[in-house]
Amino acid sequence: MTTAELLARLVAVDSTNPDLVPGGAGEAGVAAVLAEHMAAIGLEVDMWDAAPGRPNVVGRLAGTGGGRSLMFCGHTDVVGAEPGGFAPEVRDGRMHGRGTNDMKGGIVSALAAAERLASDPPAGDVLIACVIDEEWQSVGAQALVERYTADAAVLPEQSDLDVIFAHGGFAWYDVTSRGVEAAGGRPERGVDAITLAGPVLAGLAELEAELARRETPEWGRPSVHASTIRGGRDYPSYPGECVIGVERCIMPGETVAESLAEMAALLDRARAADARFEGECRTVVAREPVLLDRDEPVVRAAIDAAAAVLGRPPVVRSDYGWMDSGILVEAGIPCVVLGPAGDGLHTADEWVDLASVDQCADAYVRMIRALCG
Repeated sequence: MTTAELLARLVAVDSTNPDLVPGGAGEAGVAAVLAEHMAAIGLEVDMWDAAPGRPNVVGRLAGTGGGRSLMFCGHTDVVGAEPGGFAPEVRDGRMHGRGTNDMKGGIVSALAAAERLASDPPAGDVLIACVIDEEWQSVGAQALVERYTADAAVLPEQSDLDVIFAHGGFAWYDVTSRGVEAAGGRPERGVDAITLAGPVLAGLAELEAELARRETPEWGRPSVHASTIRGGRDYPSYPGECVIGVERCIMPGETVAESLAEMAALLDRARAADARFEGECRTVVAREPVLLDRDEPVVRAAIDAAAAVLGRPPVVRSDYGWMDSGILVEAGIPCVVLGPAGDGLHTADEWVDLASVDQCADAYVRMIRALCG
């Protein structure tokens, strides 16, 4: 089976994340296809539920012994698609369809590399891990590192064959302001939770302006914004509660702890503005940024392999968004990002360049030989 044929088969299976899109199909269908293919190319297969009815699947190419292990980790969930989004279509060397680029193309590259090596395995083990839920809370990656480890890892997310050695983190917070619900005509009883939260919103705007001044050529800029706001029931009532959802994008060199301190300062500001303010900040999800040493063996191996298939030195850079590689790095597995070329993730015109899928497979074979022996 060619890489294009396997990719088309995977894309045709709806694997919409049900936590992101209520009623989404989930990852079980695509996990079954992956497990079948892994077994057919000679890998040992392990499939288990990382969440009810939502399985991770890992294929292991056993090494001959004595070498370092290398893990490829890709996610199987996708965001929701428009009608026809799961009908892959090839035009001008590109495959279009939901999940082609984010990130079933990279998974196919890793599987192709393992298949090429199956008859002559390296000294160290090669693991192809396909995990759920990257688009929401990375439940699959967390379950993976509780069950498996490796000496190094590759995240085959789209990078246009650039080598990504660092990327940002993020934190999602819910800031709650509490008031007292009462009829609008009884101001002596009511306390307006929404108005009391005003200093928090003003503080977010000021913090965002400050973060904009921290932009660097290497990392870009950190940011913060209010994502959602809800509170109150109707016009003729004082709102008893207001909840502001906040996203803080964290750059390498910053920490989640620092962003928590920023949020605490915003609450202090609201208390100083009005002694009636009662509230707290709850962390919904928080992930640290990733920063590998450029001389880390897996980074050097990725640079050398990409150079060999591109015929030129690859771009070596950081990336703004967070990826599952952060989970692996926190678990002590240095993880570099190297993946195919494409565009349109999370849009109706998502696509991956098919030639780059094969280039990545070539690069992965080189990385495996260099790292695993």
